[in-house]
Amino acid sequence: MRKVPIFTGVVAAMAGLLGLTLGGAPAGAAVSPKWAATATRAERLVHATDLGRAPAATPLRIAVGLAIQNRSDLDAALARGDVLTRPEFVARYAPSATQARAVASYLSSQGFTNVSVAANRLLVTAGGTVAQATQAFHTSIHHYLQRGVDVVANTQTAQVPAALASTVVAVLGLNTAGTMHVGATKAAADPPNPPSDCLIPGVGYPCTFNPQGFWSAYDATTAPTGANAKIAIFAEGDVSSVITDLRTEEAANRLHKVLTTVVPTGPATSDTLGLDEWDMDTQYSTGMAATVKHLYLYDGSTLNDSDIASEFNRFASDNKAVAGSASFGECEFQAFLDGSMLVDDQAFAEAAAQGQTVFASGGDTGGFCPVGVGANGVPAGAPDVNYPAASPWVVGVGGTTLVINTDGTYDEEVAWAAGGGGPSTLETAPAWTNGIAPPVTVVCSELVDVPCGRAVPDIAMDADPNSGANVYVDGEPEGVGGTSLSSPLALGVWARLQSGHANALGFAGPKLFAANATAAFHDIILGDTGPYPATPGDDYATGIGTFDVAQAATLIQ
Repeated sequence: MRKVPIFTGVVAAMAGLLGLTLGGAPAGAAVSPKWAATATRAERLVHATDLGRAPAATPLRIAVGLAIQNRSDLDAALARGDVLTRPEFVARYAPSATQARAVASYLSSQGFTNVSVAANRLLVTAGGTVAQATQAFHTSIHHYLQRGVDVVANTQTAQVPAALASTVVAVLGLNTAGTMHVGATKAAADPPNPPSDCLIPGVGYPCTFNPQGFWSAYDATTAPTGANAKIAIFAEGDVSSVITDLRTEEAANRLHKVLTTVVPTGPATSDTLGLDEWDMDTQYSTGMAATVKHLYLYDGSTLNDSDIASEFNRFASDNKAVAGSASFGECEFQAFLDGSMLVDDQAFAEAAAQGQTVFASGGDTGGFCPVGVGANGVPAGAPDVNYPAASPWVVGVGGTTLVINTDGTYDEEVAWAAGGGGPSTLETAPAWTNGIAPPVTVVCSELVDVPCGRAVPDIAMDADPNSGANVYVDGEPEGVGGTSLSSPLALGVWARLQSGHANALGFAGPKLFAANATAAFHDIILGDTGPYPATPGDDYATGIGTFDVAQAATLIQ
């Protein structure tokens, strides 16, 4: 379990850049033995207008994270590469039914409604109000106006009764400022309709690629398709038109209709702000795979950390899809401060133990993480990596500019200038990257009691919007890119590899870094993401490189 010590040093400096300060109990206040602190720390949003205590009746959706049991045994099983069924995971590592009932009963006793225990017992969700949350978690919650948006944030660390101390790790939903950022980036010009190769004179890439263009560029034409693999996309809001656009893209590119299921993980909303994102994710995961057995859209109500945690946990708890893509991210410090990092890492660990893989965008702000957008439209960031790409149980995907020969085959790639990456100051480098990932040059946060230095990204794929994807949005083609493209492309490749191995490859992380897999990747040695250059071998710009799919189908086992 992560420590909850004083907010100092490296963390304090980073918090200032992110516009946060630590709240807490008044100086000299005694800590009551009746309460135990969780990993949901206090936040005061200094680059926002504090409007005082949030109105008592403000509705909240709460997600309470419960601790995995026998964690050292699970870590050993993950290191061995054991693959478990969901019932096996629940029997060995999930909180007990008694523990889950105790948390659910406590929430009910505090007036929360719609209390629900996840099938894997790692998450208990409920609806309530600021007044109920303030009392139930012994905290205070303030109302802020942040960049024109009304948000709330707990200004004291969330606590639970001492009897639940060994069960509850974090309480999500007390802070609605913690939210994931989508990164779909439009090209300078949209492709023609109907699309063509539209090769630009003197430049070795078409204005946008269709799926077949990516097959040729990444040497996938002779590799197995993803026909035997079930995959997932993590989305948000009203995704009804996403399915319609997928059908348009499939027809335009003469692809099979993919069986698709939307899995709601929260109340339905009418939000369509991420439409181009979810269009790109669905069209270029299944498109890169040529086809898949089933596509699941895990659909949350918002991109807030509590709603996203429900998506990740449902993916692991369902254990239906062999892999998924999350084309969004936030500063890892924010995920750490509100406790979602701890909650989500548990879901990712379960998924990995079950042989599932989550791919996540490395980010589109170079060696920084997204904080906001300045008046000139340029992303404003802090020197930090994106989460969930920083999780050791996730495959982080960076970005390149893809250059092809006149016959459509691979020529070279350059690190995309905006591709995200760098060393984590909070997450541990996984064992399979030892001796391969760049040497650690970062000071670990004093808030964690484990070594840091997790390198992001692990791999890369095309992300430059000007060598990006021809995505159908509201029935019309758009040129779109970003690491929001590279992540679903990697998912599509992995679907092919899993299909070719009867879905028995397991979690991708160790497989990608195995010694025999080296020739399965193009080593990117050109370009710079600022401040990290692409270099021979693994680097913070493009990881170990991009897939040569035919080679990967043979070498990754």
